[in-house]
Amino acid sequence: MKNTIILLLILPFILIAQNKDSVKVAKIFGRDIGTFVLFDQQKEKYFYYNQKKTQERFLPASTFKILNSLIALELKIIPDENYVIKWDGTKRENENWNRDHSLKSAIKFSVVPFYQELARKIERDNYKKYLEAIGYGNCVIGNDIDRFWLDNSLKISAEEQISFLKRFYNYKLPFKKEVVDIVKKILPKENYKNSVLSFKTGTGKLENGKWLGWIVGYVEKSSNVSFFAFNIEANSFENVVKLRDKKSREILNKLHLITQSSKV
Repeated sequence: MKNTIILLLILPFILIAQNKDSVKVAKIFGRDIGTFVLFDQQKEKYFYYNQKKTQERFLPASTFKILNSLIALELKIIPDENYVIKWDGTKRENENWNRDHSLKSAIKFSVVPFYQELARKIERDNYKKYLEAIGYGNCVIGNDIDRFWLDNSLKISAEEQISFLKRFYNYKLPFKKEVVDIVKKILPKENYKNSVLSFKTGTGKLENGKWLGWIVGYVEKSSNVSFFAFNIEANSFENVVKLRDKKSREILNKLHLITQSSKV
């Protein structure tokens, strides 16, 4: 009874704080179409912006590199993060892709050809097994084994991204601990004065012709971890990348997860 009374007393203040945060995030999005979801592990509390859209599935694009890396390491397609796959010699628009890469550098520079080579070695049956065991989005592989996360066959929602990230971070996925530790170590990171942001971006073209930008990951701060998923739409690749990178950090800053001015 006492706990119930206390909860009733503090509930209005919690709601006021959440409403203030919602206003801040809405202001950052402005007229841009997108969504943001956050889960505070310590408080076991979700925060949503545009909650209905957090349940809408989209191609994962290069955010799928997290799971792709886990599967490749678990199956020993590659032995570790330093194993190098030779450049195939094909000149591509992204200069960072036109050289040899290890898993460590391939995830840093989001090297699609590297992961396509892994996909052809992983093969359909293994993907089917892991996608279904994990419940990764709609679990659809489609016709092209080396493009299904890019061509709108495989789709995942922001809420499902959070579920995946929570299980990844807390060793609840069907992968060995040492495999998960490698992927945690090689994820792109940004260091701030009191927190560390680990993340993976993704960009892809939707069926309606618009571009979607993802950033998913987690922020470790003061012995706590908060998981987040952000996506936004735009009319061009260049614009969606710019909006994604700028607005995602502004939101994390406004929610006091990072302090942009203290980036190391």
